[in-house]
Amino acid sequence: MKRFYRDVAVTSTEDGYQTELDGRPVKTQGGQPQRVPSRALAERLAAEWEHQGEEIDPHAFVLRDLVDYSLDIVPGARAATITKLLRYAETDTLCYRAEPDEPLWHRQREIWDPLLEALEAREGVTLERVSGIIHRPHSRDALARLQARLETYDDFMLATLEMATSLAASLCIGLAALEPDADGDALWNAANLEEDWQAENWGVDEQAAELREKRRRDFLQTIEFAQIARS
Repeated sequence: MKRFYRDVAVTSTEDGYQTELDGRPVKTQGGQPQRVPSRALAERLAAEWEHQGEEIDPHAFVLRDLVDYSLDIVPGARAATITKLLRYAETDTLCYRAEPDEPLWHRQREIWDPLLEALEAREGVTLERVSGIIHRPHSRDALARLQARLETYDDFMLATLEMATSLAASLCIGLAALEPDADGDALWNAANLEEDWQAENWGVDEQAAELREKRRRDFLQTIEFAQIARS
């Protein structure tokens, strides 16, 4: 599609901020007004339009897609989204370890335990750690507390959490990604600890490395979205 507009601007409304193209408000892909809670986020959305060339690249609208998902999909699917996120908690990557005293197990403890302990301290829960693949359920109290936490998030934060959690295969890492001081690279490396371990021992698969880099960029952009959505 060729670029069909010249000017991009941000205007304030009674319930947020709006990006405009040649004076016309942008709508979500679902057809509703694309109003966001912070000017910083609206300005970043405007920048995505501004930076387009003569031909529009739909893959360059990362923040727009997250905003549209937050506005079009999440409001009508909050309960389903929370249920999906809790399933990640039940089989969280960070809770499943190699056998004790194996070299990988020591690295998992070194990298993963601080993240789990920080989550447990923030939420007042205790999560089970498992060596091997046999499932060990978390307590009902822990899952109830996590559910209560998820229910406090607005639609933008819930959409962000869903994206970060699915990319990391870990609700623990997804929740850490929402923290104001989140270290995106460190969290992404923690999520890929086992993959990195395999690469160290067996070599790097170039195709897998390319896919990982794309997912890393998506993960970091998701963290950026969380930070500017609440600014």
